[in-house]
Amino acid sequence: MMITCHSRNEKIFSKTKKLIRIRFLAILFLMFFSVSSYASYILLPMDAETQRDHLKAYGLTYWTLSKQLKVKWLLNFRGGSFLLPDSEEIRKECQIRGVSFEVLSDAKAESILEDISSPSKNQDAVVLEKAPKIAVYSPKGNQPWDDAVTLVLTYAEIPYEVVYDEEVLSDGLLLYDWLHLHHEDFTGQYGKFYGAYRAAPWYIEEKKKAEALAAKLGYDKVSEEKRAVALKIRDYVVGGGFMFAMCSATDSFDIALAAENVDICEAMFDGDPSEPNYQAKIDYNKTFAFTDFNLERNPNRYEFSSIDMTEKRYIPKQTDYFSLMDFSAKWDPIPTMLCQNHTALVKGFMGQTTSFDRNEIKANVLVLGENKTNREARYIHGIKGQGFFTFYGGHDPEDYRHRVGDPKTELELHPTSPGYRLILNNVLFPAAKKKKQKT
Repeated sequence: MMITCHSRNEKIFSKTKKLIRIRFLAILFLMFFSVSSYASYILLPMDAETQRDHLKAYGLTYWTLSKQLKVKWLLNFRGGSFLLPDSEEIRKECQIRGVSFEVLSDAKAESILEDISSPSKNQDAVVLEKAPKIAVYSPKGNQPWDDAVTLVLTYAEIPYEVVYDEEVLSDGLLLYDWLHLHHEDFTGQYGKFYGAYRAAPWYIEEKKKAEALAAKLGYDKVSEEKRAVALKIRDYVVGGGFMFAMCSATDSFDIALAAENVDICEAMFDGDPSEPNYQAKIDYNKTFAFTDFNLERNPNRYEFSSIDMTEKRYIPKQTDYFSLMDFSAKWDPIPTMLCQNHTALVKGFMGQTTSFDRNEIKANVLVLGENKTNREARYIHGIKGQGFFTFYGGHDPEDYRHRVGDPKTELELHPTSPGYRLILNNVLFPAAKKKKQKT
C-alpha cells in the first residue's frame, strides 16, 4: 500500500512539473509576443502641437531610408507624419537630433493605417523606398546659407553634392535623382544686377568668372553657355528627373528655353545688341510652366519678365500669406505630398522672383500655393516628359526681404518653419514608391 501511494504521488508531481513548464513557456511566449507587438513602429508626428523640430524630422526620415529601410508617409495624418520601423538605433538617432517621436504597438499602427485607408478619409499612406541622391546646381564656393535649399539640407543633415555647368554639360546629372537650381540666371544677364551693382567689385568679379567658364567650355557668350545648360537640365527632367527651383531660377530657366535661338541680351551683357523685335520670336511651347509673358527690355531694371509679381503686388508684410491647396490624398498623391504641412497658411517672403502671375501659367501646371486676393501663385508643380518640376517663388522663407550681403538665416530659430517644410517635401518626393497617377 505504501509503495502504491508513493508511485501515485510521483505521477502527480511529474504532471504538475509538466503543467508548470508549459505555463512558464506560454508566459514567455506571450511576453515575447507582447513586447514585439508593443514596439513595432516609430511615429514621427508632424503636427504643430507635438513635433518640436519638423525640419530635422525630414532628415531623420532620409537617414532611415539610407539604411535600406522603408518608411510610410501618412498623408494628411497629423500634419503628414512618418511611420518608421522600430529599432533602438532609430530611437537614439531621434533623441540625438531632437526629433519628437512616439513608439507604437503593431496593433496601434495597423489601426491607424486601417483608419487612413477608409474612403471617407482624405488621407493615404505612401511608401518611401529609398533615399534619393541629391544634386544642387550652384556656383562652386557658395556657402550653404547662400541658398534656402542648401541651408535647410545642411540643417536637416541631408547629404547633397554640388554640380555646376561643367558637370551638367558632361551629362553628370544622370547620377542624381533630384536636382535643385540655385538662384541662377539662365538668360546670361548676370541676374539683372547691372543697374544697381555694375560698379561693385563682386559683380565685376562674378562677370569675369562667368565669361572665363563659358570660354573654357567652348562658348563665345555666357548667354549661349547658360542656354546650353538649361537645355541639358530640360533633358534631365524629360528623361525622368525631379527638378526643384526657387526665385530667379524659375522664370529665367523658362525664358532661356523659350529664347533658345534668340539673342535677348543687350551689349553690356554679351558684347552685342539684342535681336530686333525679339519678343515676337519667343516660343512658349518650349517652356515648362509659363506662357504669353513679356520680357523686360530695360537692362537697368531688376526684372526678367512679366511673370514675376514682385512689383505688381501691394500686400503689407503683416498680411503677406499664401494658402496651400487641398488635394485628394488617394486620387492626387503627388500634389498632396508636396503640400504636407502643419498649417495651410504660410508666411509670404520676397525674392527677385517673388511669385508668378496666374494669367501666365500654363493650364496643365498645378498651383499648389497661392494668394487669391492678389491673383498670384507662389508654389507650382508640373510634369515634363517622364519627370517632374516644382517652382517656388521667393528667396528665403524665414527672411522676408533678403538683400545682397544680409546675414544668414539661423534655422535653429525656425525648426518648425512651414515655408521650409515645402522644400523638404520635394526632397523626399522622389523616394515615393511609383504608382500610376490617377486622372
